[in-house]
Amino acid sequence: MRKISVLLFLAWVGFLFYAGIALFTSGFLLTRLELTNHSSCQEPPGPGSLPWGSRGEPGSCWMASRFSRLVLVLIDALRFDFAQPQLSHVSGEPPVSLPFLGKLAFLQRILEIQPHHARLYQSKVDPPTTTMQRLKALTTGSLPTFIDAGSNFASYAIAEDNLVKQLTSTGRRVVFMGDETWNDLFPGAFSQAFFFPSFDVRDLHTVDNGILEHLYPTMDSGEWDVLITHFLGVDHCGHKHGPHHPEMAKKLSQMDQVIQGLVERLENDTLLVVTGDHGMTTSGNHGGDSELETSAALFLYSPTALFPSAPPEEPEVIPQISLVPTLALLLGLPIPFGNIGEVIAEVFSEVEDSQPHSSTLAQASALHLNAQQVSRFLHTYSTAAQDLQVKELHRLQNLFSKASADYQRLLQSPHGAEAALQTVITELQQFLRGVRAMCIESWARFSLVRMAGGAALLAATCFLCLLVSQWATSPGFCFRPLLIPMAWGLTGAVVFVIAEARAAPFLLISLILLLVAQLHWEGKLLPPKLLTIPRLGFLTPAGPPRHNGTHALGLGVGLLLCIRLAGLFHRCPEETPACSSSPWLSPLASMVGGRAKNVWYGACVGALAALLAAVRLWLRRYGNLKSPEPPVLFVRWGLPLMGLGTAAYWALASGADEAPPRLRALVAGASVMLPRAVAGLAASGLMLLLWRPVTVLVKAAAGAPRTRTVLTPFSGPPTSQADLEYVVPQIYRHMQEEFRGRLERTKSQGPLTVAAYQLGSVYSAAMVTALTLLAFPLLLLHAERISLVFLLLFLQSFLLLHLLAAGIPITTPGPFTVPWQAVSAWAFMATQTFYSTGHQPVFPAIHWHAAFVGVPEGHDFTWLSALLVGANTFASHILFAGCPLLLLWPFLCESQGPRKRRQPPGNEAEARVRPEEEEEPLMEMRLRDAPHHFNAALLQLGLKYLFVLGIQILACALAASILRRHLMVWKVFAPKFIFEAMGFIVSSVGLCLGIALVMRVDGAVSSWFRQLVLAQQKAGEQSSLVYTGAGSSAREAQSHLLPPCSQDLLASGTSLFYNSKS
Repeated sequence: MRKISVLLFLAWVGFLFYAGIALFTSGFLLTRLELTNHSSCQEPPGPGSLPWGSRGEPGSCWMASRFSRLVLVLIDALRFDFAQPQLSHVSGEPPVSLPFLGKLAFLQRILEIQPHHARLYQSKVDPPTTTMQRLKALTTGSLPTFIDAGSNFASYAIAEDNLVKQLTSTGRRVVFMGDETWNDLFPGAFSQAFFFPSFDVRDLHTVDNGILEHLYPTMDSGEWDVLITHFLGVDHCGHKHGPHHPEMAKKLSQMDQVIQGLVERLENDTLLVVTGDHGMTTSGNHGGDSELETSAALFLYSPTALFPSAPPEEPEVIPQISLVPTLALLLGLPIPFGNIGEVIAEVFSEVEDSQPHSSTLAQASALHLNAQQVSRFLHTYSTAAQDLQVKELHRLQNLFSKASADYQRLLQSPHGAEAALQTVITELQQFLRGVRAMCIESWARFSLVRMAGGAALLAATCFLCLLVSQWATSPGFCFRPLLIPMAWGLTGAVVFVIAEARAAPFLLISLILLLVAQLHWEGKLLPPKLLTIPRLGFLTPAGPPRHNGTHALGLGVGLLLCIRLAGLFHRCPEETPACSSSPWLSPLASMVGGRAKNVWYGACVGALAALLAAVRLWLRRYGNLKSPEPPVLFVRWGLPLMGLGTAAYWALASGADEAPPRLRALVAGASVMLPRAVAGLAASGLMLLLWRPVTVLVKAAAGAPRTRTVLTPFSGPPTSQADLEYVVPQIYRHMQEEFRGRLERTKSQGPLTVAAYQLGSVYSAAMVTALTLLAFPLLLLHAERISLVFLLLFLQSFLLLHLLAAGIPITTPGPFTVPWQAVSAWAFMATQTFYSTGHQPVFPAIHWHAAFVGVPEGHDFTWLSALLVGANTFASHILFAGCPLLLLWPFLCESQGPRKRRQPPGNEAEARVRPEEEEEPLMEMRLRDAPHHFNAALLQLGLKYLFVLGIQILACALAASILRRHLMVWKVFAPKFIFEAMGFIVSSVGLCLGIALVMRVDGAVSSWFRQLVLAQQKAGEQSSLVYTGAGSSAREAQSHLLPPCSQDLLASGTSLFYNSKS
């Protein structure tokens, strides 16, 4: 089986999985239809006369304008409780002391002294709570769908009708200052604009200070009709420090001063609106639908009386999109065509009119206009799309027709019954709220045919992986047992959708206990037959384990301890409020105490040094640090430099805010250059490794004994297997005599002897080196204290590999296989590491700070930031792509104990006479004894790993399909499917790259042998080759049977001498 065929087949299987994911996604995450219709003053929203107050007045449209100017202050992530006062201490309860409470003091004072001029609402936000989707909702009055969340950092111009477009079309001068996202949404719409970069969440002041520089001069100039400001400091402070940090109190106090300055400059015809686009979680993130994320503050203020009554004790809860029709009618604009929000009725009351009937009629007029516009939209939308519920649509249309008829009848007698007007208002509100509820439920459009096709393709590909993985090493396998592991995996993977953070460690611990039981208690606590029967598709090793039970027990205890320690670094999902997240996930910069910060920094640097030392000791243990090859030199000197760069970056990042002002520019520059230097070193090391992957130390010495002639019944090199079976035993006996001193040594007349060291671990050394080089850039993308998790990750992987290798016998010449429990444990460990590094499969838990590591301020490399965030999120998937170690490690561990020497074929009589001799293990060179079995084992390993991953993505797809109408579909199941799909893509690509690296090393080893033969042929003399792997010197070498992988050397007449120690 050719190597390229293995990679091509794995790539084809991966493509089948990708096609299934894409097909399912196209049916599951569909967007709603966006209409391009626009409202206008010339086209009333429905039949009947316009409200009596709008007739003949200048500047009026559907309704007479109440205000001629608007100041809209958008404070990003202004959560509702940020606007609440500091609660007084109640006896018997602990005092409330939160940094964000009571900081908007001027706002609270206005609410108290001017209750008819100001009002505070709790704005209920529709998920997803990402900025771009909230800006669309605040200007169009529509409901952005879930799939729009993916374009949060690649915004496109809004095509739907919106408030900004209505303002510009009526000639209003709109001035904007703040977040540059508005420029993407409304290109060329502003008469004057001051845009500031918004992507760097570490920057708390650039945008806010830029707005304040232009805000008051612009207001005083009077050259504006609508002034929009978008402050970002509160949101960025939440992302960087969280809402409970003292820095949040400073930002809120700054916003309070801004509100005070605006109120003092307002004129009587100007309305002030202060609102947040969304809230934030207790960790400062947003994007989901938790209560804290969907709760924002909305504050209205007018220099003239706006509200007929005092505010209620508890602020009213209103949908966020209700602001759109309210502002449109207050400013005398048409309501945007696609709006489904409901006007805030109380702001349309006639405050100066003592007649309550006039206020009620004004509210009814505004609600009727709003209902007419929504009814027109429903009619147009239902004609273009068929995703609205037909029965509910008819019911709502009948409700609107009745309310509209009642309103038109009462309009003929405006001084009529007050009770009838209240009934009309109630009916109109029921219609508007019913439409919104129907749209929320209906706009999750699903294509069941595509979803079923995608799930079927995923299931078929999983079955293909299972089928071919068994066929690759066992042509006569039985078909029926294939269904058992598939059903087991699918059933177990369903648990991952909801409780993966707890299920992955539990399943991993269960597998570890099973392995320890197999190796330690077989025949003691458990019957031997129970542990040797193949279960659930697991392959039973054909041979005794190579380690005693105590050794396996120690490995298992160490593994369990590592898993428990890694579990201390966890982030709680939002659906488990009783859980408390680990405090060690935050960066050191967020810590207040200097001494504690220094202690933690020392611990992080210590973990980094331990990781470096462990890798170097491992490479030294197997002799892979003695070669003069460029990759080895890089490991000696490049890795320490990468460690120093990482430690220096941590020091700068943790103390950047405390740096003196004159050094901040230097610190900022170094904080950008150090990660780039570490990434550059890692890339250089990987390129050197790919260029020269064989880290072999070759020594040539003259004066070796001249070999005696090997008698063969043929002329020339061996041409058949029969010839090899004849000549190899003679070479074997000759090597025995050579190393035991049975031949007299000659001096200068002897041929050249070549000793090659470190070939016994050539594959695993390349893989471990590559993973270490990848770990450093990935570590920089995480918080400093995650370095402890990375150290545990490497230690945990080492223990698991040794535990798995302890129960896998070495079979020569093959076939080689990796049991199912090993592959499953490796996949579970990757999942456990994902959660141990502080991740959750939800958008609010994404580590956005990774987008700015090594990136200068003010950059516009969106693709680079997305790549950095993706590398941070799926770091565990990248590192655990080194699953070829599962195949290599048992051969590597062969060096831990002597083996009985294999007797050459045809020498049974001599074997009975001679005493048993110990054989130095060939280690990974044994894989080259049977290249076909080696390639088949790589193919089987890749297919098994893809099967385990595919079962997980299939379970997520089925869960999302079955529960597509569940309340938590967009909170749990859809994000989990998206994260699982992305993780599968990263893992499958990493798997192919890992196997390609092993094949690259294998090809380099073959090339190295060929070059050695050619060089010796040019020398024109017979020579010897001593192969060594790790541990001792060449003079301690013992003879071995010549591996078939090197039989090409026989053609040159070269004698080879193998040894596994160096």
